[in-house]
Amino acid sequence: MGESFAVRDNPAQSRFELDLDGSMALAEYTLDDGVMTFTHTETPPALQGRGAASKLIHGALSAARARGLKVRATCSFVVAYLERHPEFADLTPSSDPR
Repeated sequence: MGESFAVRDNPAQSRFELDLDGSMALAEYTLDDGVMTFTHTETPPALQGRGAASKLIHGALSAARARGLKVRATCSFVVAYLERHPEFADLTPSSDPR
């Protein structure tokens, strides 16, 4: 409890990173025309089951919002996170009416 964590953007590698207890979780993205597309989330075994991926994605989505970006997800974890967290619904582009 009271664990301190900081999510950081590493634009040189197109990913967000979260360090906890000597391990790093990461969320890879692409950036195109004001849309950040999350393509892959990776959590090392030492951090699994501790909410590290959720903390990472929460921080990444908050950073995208602060930068005025829209968010798209091709990573299944991020898709599921967005479904469970409607407070980030404003970040997703409107559905294509096709």
